[in-house]
Amino acid sequence: MDRKLRNRALLLLGLAAIIAFVLVRQSGRQPVAKIAATRPVRKDVVAFVSSNGKVEPISPYTVSARLDTFVQKVYAAEGQNVKKGQLLLELDVKDAAAQLAEAHSKLLRAQDDLRAAKEGGRTDEAARVAGDLAKAQAERDRLRREHESLVRLLAQGATTKDELAANDLALAKANADVEKLAAAKAEFTRQVGLDASRAQLAVQQAQSDIAALDEKVRQGRICAPVDGTLYSLPVKTGQYVKVGELLAEMADLHKVRVRAFIDEPEMGDLEPGLPVRITWDALPSRSWQGRTEIIPKQVVGRGSRSVGELLCSVDNNNLELLPNINVDVKITLNQRTNVVTVPRGAVDTEGVKRYVFVVRNGVSKETLEKREIQVGIADATSFEVLSGLQVNEVVALPGDVELRNGMVVKVMNIDTSNVKEGTDEAL
Repeated sequence: MDRKLRNRALLLLGLAAIIAFVLVRQSGRQPVAKIAATRPVRKDVVAFVSSNGKVEPISPYTVSARLDTFVQKVYAAEGQNVKKGQLLLELDVKDAAAQLAEAHSKLLRAQDDLRAAKEGGRTDEAARVAGDLAKAQAERDRLRREHESLVRLLAQGATTKDELAANDLALAKANADVEKLAAAKAEFTRQVGLDASRAQLAVQQAQSDIAALDEKVRQGRICAPVDGTLYSLPVKTGQYVKVGELLAEMADLHKVRVRAFIDEPEMGDLEPGLPVRITWDALPSRSWQGRTEIIPKQVVGRGSRSVGELLCSVDNNNLELLPNINVDVKITLNQRTNVVTVPRGAVDTEGVKRYVFVVRNGVSKETLEKREIQVGIADATSFEVLSGLQVNEVVALPGDVELRNGMVVKVMNIDTSNVKEGTDEAL
């Protein structure tokens, strides 16, 4: 009985040792990491920068009020296509027109005065002054001859000293009259010269006033300076406007400019001539094509962003893009056709080096190989692979466990979402 119990005990101890050995072996094994993976595929890669922007006319024309007045009548409508010289609106210039008529009257009077002054004065006035002087000179000459005759007669005893004295008195008065009238004629001549100068100045002043008032009257008719679209007309009939106030804005909108606001980190790859695609939320089914033109030379603050202002020229043949609207801008920096790509999430970085974890198949297990790769351009989801990876290899994707070189893994599924739609390149 004791022997049977001893044998049974030894058998149980042996079984326990075997179980313990198995448990020890099992506990010493590392767990196999379960991962997702993907395969490199060939597809087109387009590197781009996306941002927002604002539409601007390339050569805008603005018309401002040149006088304080009322808007008399508006003939055009905002958004209308107009021709050069077409009447857009009229301002009230009645006061300026009345002043212009008065200025024309002043000019005629000044021109008449100038003409008279250049001809020696008014005809009647000049004739009167000359006639008075000539009459006085004739009287003086007569009295001189009479004086000489009386002197001879007195010597002969044929006249008296009283008659000679009376003649001398009359002659003295005649000489005084001649001197007075000669001085009057000289003053008249001098005054005519002054009148000519004053008349010349009056003519010039009247002409200047007419030019200014004529400009004011013309400014009452606001016409289109060029062919284009009247994209802003902020005034209405009867509205009072002041000098400098905006009346109209217009431009040729067949080609517009988009000012794109590019974040500072994305400015390095910009250059002139890159393709640009413009979209506008108001017309979600439409897009417009253009090119980059002027690259930012400085960074400015825009809200919480530091941006460079990139200017792009955009075709707007249907005149759908309007000045000052906000648009979305997509700038194509580079593109590659049918190149090997790998998802961005599968690529890690060490300094300037890029690497992936390639799944290697062993005899009874799968392990990871950390491998450096060379990448080219990138889009939002993928890197172009220049070297270090083939399309038939399997690349680990990051997950809950940290990937390491030589790590034993089990691939649970291979992601094919990076394969181009309509192809069978899930290699």
